[in-house]
Parts: sequence; C-alpha cells; structure tokens
Amino acid sequence: METHFESNPLIDRLPNHLKQFIKPQVYEDYTPINQAVWRYVMRKNVDYLSKVAHNSYLEGLEKTGLEIDNIPNMYGMNRILKEIGWAAVAVDGFIPPNAFMEFQAYNVLVIACDIRQLEHIEYTPAPDIIHEGAGHAPIIANPEYAEYLRRFGELGCKAISSARDYELYEAIRLLSILKEAEGTPEADIKKAEEQVDFLQSNMGELSEMSRIRNLHWWTVEYGLIGTIDNPKIYGAGLLSSIGESAWCMTNNVKKIPYDITAADQSFDITKPQPQLYVTPDFAHLNQVLEEFANKMALRTGGLAGIKKLIHSKSLGTIELSTGLQISGTFSNVIEADGKPVYIQTTGKTALSYREKELVGHGTEYHAEGFGSPIGKLKGINLAIEEMSPRDLSAYAIYEGEKVTLEFEGNIIVTGEIITGSRNLQGEILIIKFKNCTVTHNDTILFQPEWGIYDMAVGKKVTAAFSGPADVNSFDLIQHVPSSQTIKQKKSPEREELEKLYAKVRNIREKSPFEANLEEIFSSVEANHPNDWLLSIEIAELAQKMKNEILVNKVLDHLEKVKNKRPDIAHLITNGLELLFDQSSASIE
Repeated sequence: METHFESNPLIDRLPNHLKQFIKPQVYEDYTPINQAVWRYVMRKNVDYLSKVAHNSYLEGLEKTGLEIDNIPNMYGMNRILKEIGWAAVAVDGFIPPNAFMEFQAYNVLVIACDIRQLEHIEYTPAPDIIHEGAGHAPIIANPEYAEYLRRFGELGCKAISSARDYELYEAIRLLSILKEAEGTPEADIKKAEEQVDFLQSNMGELSEMSRIRNLHWWTVEYGLIGTIDNPKIYGAGLLSSIGESAWCMTNNVKKIPYDITAADQSFDITKPQPQLYVTPDFAHLNQVLEEFANKMALRTGGLAGIKKLIHSKSLGTIELSTGLQISGTFSNVIEADGKPVYIQTTGKTALSYREKELVGHGTEYHAEGFGSPIGKLKGINLAIEEMSPRDLSAYAIYEGEKVTLEFEGNIIVTGEIITGSRNLQGEILIIKFKNCTVTHNDTILFQPEWGIYDMAVGKKVTAAFSGPADVNSFDLIQHVPSSQTIKQKKSPEREELEKLYAKVRNIREKSPFEANLEEIFSSVEANHPNDWLLSIEIAELAQKMKNEILVNKVLDHLEKVKNKRPDIAHLITNGLELLFDQSSASIE
C-alpha cells in the first residue's frame, strides 16, 4: 500500500486488514485558510491550556513535533513519534471502533487528516487533524498514559459488538460528515440526527464494545485528571476544542469521580457533555480498565460468551481449555445445566492454537462451518484432555478404534478414530473421525455422508472475543464505509480569499516589512466582509510593523463584523487578546 509518509517499523508490522484504512496525507491539499484555522486553534489552546491542561500536554507538544504555525506533516511526526515508540497514520474520518482500538494496540495513532472548516473552528463532530494531532498526540508522550492507550486498544479490539453497533457507527459517521460539510441542507442533517437518536435509544442491552467505547470516551476523549475541585484536562476531545475546553471548567458541567460505572454512561457526539469524569491519576485508569476486562467474555468465556458472539452475528473466536481456538461466525449453542455442550459456526471457520492457524484447519477446509461437543464425557470425571495414554486406551480413544463417546448434555459421537492433534503440552486438541455420526437426542448434528468429522477437545470455553485468532486466516480486507467525507466546495470567491490568506501567510513567514498589507486589507473589507480570521492575522502583522493606522482600521472593521455576526464575536475577541494587551485588545 502506498503511503506518503516516512516508513516506521510500527507501521510496517501492521496487519493488512488495518492497512486498508490508511490513506495518504496529501499535504498540498491543505489551503492557506486551513493553515490559519490550525494556527488560531493552536495559539488559543496553548495559551489557555497552559493553565488548565495536564502538564504532559505542553511537554508533549514539543516531544511529538507539533508546531503552532503549521499543520503537522505525517512525515515529520513519524520521525519524532518513533523516538517514543509510536507512529501515526492518516485515515478518512471515523473508522470502525474495533479497528481504531486495534491500531492503538500496535502503538499506532490514527489521525483523520481532514481539517475542520473555519465555520466550525470551535468544535466539529467529525474527527480531524486538530482533534487527533493536537489532542491525542501530545499526551502519548507521557509513558504511563501511552501504556494505558496501548492496553486499552489491546482489550478494546477484542470486545464483542452487537449487530446494532455497526449500524450506529455508520449513522454517526454519516452525521459527522454532513454536519462538517459545507452547505448541507438542514433536512439532511435532521434526518441523520434522528437516525442516530433512534439507534442510541434502541440499542437494547449494551454490548461489550458499547460499554468499552463509553470508557474510551470518558477517558481518552473527554477525561479530566486531578481532584473534583481542581481538575486538569487530558482528554483529546477537550484539548482540541477551544469552546468545550473552557466550558468544561465551569460549574455547568458536573464533575464525577471516575470508576467502572462510566461504562454504562452513554454519550452524544453532537452536543457538549453535561458531565465529565475525573481520575486521580493515570494509574487509576488502568485499574478501572482491568476491572472492566475481568468481566469481558475474553476472560470469562462460558455460555454467556458464546451467546454474545451469536448475538453479534460477526466473526469471533472461542478458546477452549486446551488452548484450541475456533474462529468463525457462531450460529448456535446447545446448553445443559447452564453450560455449553455443543457449539456451531456457519460458513468459513478456522482452528488455531496460540493465535496461529493449525495446519490443515483453515477456512478452505472448514468452508461450510464447524460443530463440536464441549465438556466432559458422561459419568467420567476425567476430561479427555487430562487423560494419560493409558486412560485413552482404556476408553478406546485410540487410532483405528470404533468408539461411541457420550458427552454430558446428551451429545453422542460415534465413529472410527483416524488420528488426533496435540498441543505442546501433549494435550489432545482435535480428534479426527470417519464414518461419524453426531447426535443430540433425536437431532442429527453430523452424519457420515458429510465426510471427515473433526471434533474439538476441551472441557470448557475459557474465552470468547471479537475477530479471528489468527488474522491471516480470513480475508478481512473488505470494509467499505457507506459514506465518504465531503471536500470543501470551490468557488471564484473562495479562491480569491485563499489567495489573500496565502499572501498574508507569505508575508508573516518571509518579508513583513516589504508588504502592502493595506491593499490586502482593502480587498478583504470590500470583497469578503464576513471573513474575520484573516483580519486578525493582518492586525497581528500591522502591529509588528507598528502601523497603528492600519491596526485601527482593522479593529474598526472587526467591530462591524462582530455586530453583524454576534455568533462569532467571542472568537474575534479571543483572537485579538492573543495579540494585544487586554486594554488595547478590547473592542467591546
């Protein structure tokens, strides 16, 4: 896959199913207005966040190579991130939660490389390079937090989703695109909002993925750290939002001690958060994560874990007590006394051991699904995997023997044993039969005409998790989002304004004392009366040139813009406060 950034060992080792989401960052696509938006947000954030953010934020800005004046280039970021054991890749907007978290497990930061429009400078529901680059990247320079992020990804990508989770992901992705896009009809936005609201209100019992996404939201995205009375910001959503980073520090937002109950607190990406959670330190985040993981099917397995996989209707894996891993789409489980006694997959299935597919047990061989009894033989306390060679011989579990194995739950396997496969500890993983019949009471589960029967060996299901055991067993390069991000529209007026922004940027970077700022400002005032950000940049340069006449002209113009556009008046005031002393900045 072609990538337009410096290679990094962490990126090179990503599995192909993650690489499908990576897109090149075409740096030339960033316009002068985009650069001005980045600069405004970063200047404002660094000024404000130096007072309210965790001290890792400002330290991390330097360590991760982020500049205030320029949108980060992936090429440069990866050279510097490599020094702290991380990498960054560009993607197109929201990607599926499992994939997002799996990137984290590989120490790779996912960055949506689009940037918000000037009209959405304070907050955008769509992920963008300000949110990802300026929000997530600086904090990962803190080793303790970086390990939390990696560990979260490692566990999160194993969380089992419900069938509704993917619908919600697609609905949120579409809504974020429509709200960020220029000129989207209100009717389209309303329809998309209603669909998100409907799904969020009809999710049923929250899946593991929904609950761990809640934890991710209230920590990685919107987390506070310290005390309830004096919290600091570390969540990327707050660090990248000049509006919400100030709002969250007011009494309008309820502050709650962070604990496992946050897993059941849902969120709305389109609105400011009414409550936030405060962790005393980064170590506490890991304690809560482990508390949550202890309740995941990844660690509890059992009948409940299998049912979660069936309910998900997607690719998942169960692991048996022998270490045998069965990966496929689980469609049925027969239970007795609260335990699984037979499991069934539909379609392509693979058998693995320690995340490596067993030779001869890939999806081509198990193309039509896989079924096997689980548990002990009826009336025998010793499980098959615990039997010595003498025990196996005594129960006729031996090559060439015709045998009838009656399992608990009335699963009966009758056939001639061909051979068996063992794990490294010598425990039997699979027993292969010919002329085999498998029944449950009066139901036939397998019959001789279907060919060779491979029976999994395991007295219990120790784990159940999303995705395959061996990522190479399945073709996972198939995800195509139903929606694509919408690029900003071009018009003669927009192109002319971009050229003016480019001239001012060039003046600031190269030759400020030879510039004719008056001419540029006259063009802005006459042809782009609603634009405000370029006038602030002109005022900055005029002040440096000690051109008081031009400074006053710009301030008068911005006063008119404020009166005409009261919704952005505070942005103008905030921008000027960065440039001047409070007394001269005030144009109230």
